Amino acid sequence: MDALDAIELYDCPLCNGPALLEEEDGWCLHVICLDCGCSTVNTGFANEEERLKAAQKSADLWNMGKVIACGPGE
Repeated sequence: MDALDAIELYDCPLCNGPALLEEEDGWCLHVICLDCGCSTVNTGFANEEERLKAAQKSADLWNMGKVIACGPGE
């Protein structure tokens, strides 16, 4: 089991949809809503220790409601 699976993610702050902690090409992580698509900023990392810190930072941003939402005109 990956250590990232143990990180708690709240439902989406905009639509209450489910959240997913997603890794991009082995250099950054972000949390994204599977329903509306809003997300946190990418949090970069260079090694496994930084990866865990980046994952927790992304989860903390998500759980505080600090998300980017793309809507009409954005």
